[in-house]
Amino acid sequence: MDANPLHAQLKKSADGCLLVSGELSMKTVPALLAQNCLRDIPNDIDIDLQDVERADSAGVALLIEWQRTARQQQQNIRFRNIPSQMLAIARLSGVDELLALN
Repeated sequence: MDANPLHAQLKKSADGCLLVSGELSMKTVPALLAQNCLRDIPNDIDIDLQDVERADSAGVALLIEWQRTARQQQQNIRFRNIPSQMLAIARLSGVDELLALN
């Protein structure tokens, strides 16, 4: 058993921004999606990724899913402090423009 289990956490700041921390991977992203965190946000959505320690393509897929959900709710979504690792994956995958990351 791993002494450092993978983790990802989502919190809402006092100003309503969603703060993402930990690792965004195939093992942690499903739990974040299951939280359905965008459902109860009445305004535009800000997601701060400053405390993301590591991410793989599943993390980028999470951003795409959140963007899709926001559009369905007719909300704007902004991603702040995207880790360089995630930007590189998005660019290599050709979804950086889709996510308005460039």
